Amino acid sequence: MGEKRTPSGFLLKQRAFLKLYLITLTEQERLYGLKLLDVLRQEFKPFGYRPNHSEVYKALHDLIEDGILKQVKKKKEGMKYQEVVYYRFAEGGQEKAKLYKRQLKAELDRCAALIRKAIEDNYS
Repeated sequence: MGEKRTPSGFLLKQRAFLKLYLITLTEQERLYGLKLLDVLRQEFKPFGYRPNHSEVYKALHDLIEDGILKQVKKKKEGMKYQEVVYYRFAEGGQEKAKLYKRQLKAELDRCAALIRKAIEDNYS
């Protein structure tokens, strides 16, 4: 993971947005993939945004590669063979997550200002 995020020039990329929420949900201990997907879909349903399965898992895999999260496999309760993959912070991952969130906050502020300008310039 790089030390500084570079702005995309326009608005925030979907993957960065999802990674931010996946970090926050992991902090809140909502830990397995399908649950994370369900929570994200429910949270953003009022806004017409429905993240797809592959993008959520790509974002989770990015967080693993960045050393922020790790996978922990556990047997599904009441099932003999079925396992569920939970996501937890890797060693040192919480500090990396805090850094990522700080960097993304600056990018979100920039995007919000860009959107406010567009609304003011075109609808005032």
